[in-house]
Amino acid sequence: MFGQDRNAMRKVFYAAWKKHQAQEKLEPMETMLVQIITLHPEYHNLFENEDNLLRDFPADAGQSNPFLHLSLHLAIQEQLSLQRPAELPALYRQLIEKHADVHTAEHKIMECLSEMIWQAQRNQSMADESQYLSCIRKDL
Repeated sequence: MFGQDRNAMRKVFYAAWKKHQAQEKLEPMETMLVQIITLHPEYHNLFENEDNLLRDFPADAGQSNPFLHLSLHLAIQEQLSLQRPAELPALYRQLIEKHADVHTAEHKIMECLSEMIWQAQRNQSMADESQYLSCIRKDL
């Protein structure tokens, strides 16, 4: 959606939140981003200062990257809307039923999505959809 430019992606998140705070009309993608940000009050202050868009969040320093986290939520929403992988919407509904919480269900899927991406990068290969779905099924 944003290519390899992390700052461009971050600016889209920031602009959507800023419009939301100003109670301006949001585009459909901005609405989705605001919904995701709203679920994460621990990140709200991040969007108070545009200088935060340039910050690094080094994992080796014990920092979680909020933009990565929010982007993974967005990726899951996109997968669900496209029904790709085809089995994902049914698994998602099962996770919601099991955990009685949409946010928790997305976090369970997010763990598997992150693992799949990491494995593909490490192995310099395509993402393994069957491994991804198998990982999700383990939580059911």
